[in-house]
Amino acid sequence: MVPEMVKVRLFAALRELAGASEVEADGRTAGEVADALSARFGERFGQIAAVGSLVVNGERASRGTPVAEGDEVALLPPVSGGAPARNSPV
Repeated sequence: MVPEMVKVRLFAALRELAGASEVEADGRTAGEVADALSARFGERFGQIAAVGSLVVNGERASRGTPVAEGDEVALLPPVSGGAPARNSPV
């Protein structure tokens, strides 16, 4: 099977590390696409992508989710927050 070229949307720290909010990458699965971008943009990118979420065409995906030419993959870094700071008034 030949790897497919897909559009990849990047957010937050991943966008900053890549220097773009949208790139193209090839792979047969969402995980292969993330790996290709990690090889391109470096170790820190790979560390963040490894603990983030994958979305293919608007649906949550796993690393094994197949991708095809024209698909859109989004890489979302982990999100934290939701609790007030310890010393801030509620």
